[in-house]
Amino acid sequence: MLMFLFLVVALAVVVAAVTLAVVGGGESTPLPEAAPERFEDPLPPDRPVARDDVEALRFPLAVRGYRMADVDDALGRLGAEIAERDARIADLEAALAGARAAGPAADERAEGDPR
Repeated sequence: MLMFLFLVVALAVVVAAVTLAVVGGGESTPLPEAAPERFEDPLPPDRPVARDDVEALRFPLAVRGYRMADVDDALGRLGAEIAERDARIADLEAALAGARAAGPAADERAEGDPR
């Protein structure tokens, strides 16, 4: 009988402790609001993405790995940056080819000019 009484008292203490933990001991809200685990894009909005930015990129875990929307957003941003850089490189290469083509013609005119 003494063992039964001890178990009832222990159960009451455990229930009281759990209730106090959930209720919070008289605070206005039972549990604090948990911040949503949403991906905050750490890629810089004010400058081009650098290699260090990509290496530091980490996605929050979801039930089956990563949130598809977060990964899609980051990959879309990186794809746009790469396309922009490719276009800029193509423009610069075209300008360089034009300068090289104009270079020999300008040299010939300079050699034929007696001044």
